[in-house]
Amino acid sequence: AGVLRGAKSRFQLFGDTMNTASRMESTGTPGRIHVSELTAKCIRKAGKDYWLTSREDNVSVKGKGEMKTFWVEVRSRDYSIQSLPGTATTEDAFSG
Repeated sequence: AGVLRGAKSRFQLFGDTMNTASRMESTGTPGRIHVSELTAKCIRKAGKDYWLTSREDNVSVKGKGEMKTFWVEVRSRDYSIQSLPGTATTEDAFSG
């Protein structure tokens, strides 16, 4: 991140984090939470590994190669999907 000078000074994000986020966003699916392997490890450490589903395909990130990513769905231990306060589940979005 940094401030770019010129006719108009502006704050700009760039670098590895933005490249990774851009690739994840462009290969994601609307309405789904897409996280990196590092974030998935944090979720597992919190005891919520049942929230994670490994993606079948890897994300290709320029300069990094293939990256393993995961989908997150907030679930109870019995694997029923829970909606977070103020949000709707995917099923709600597509029902009549």
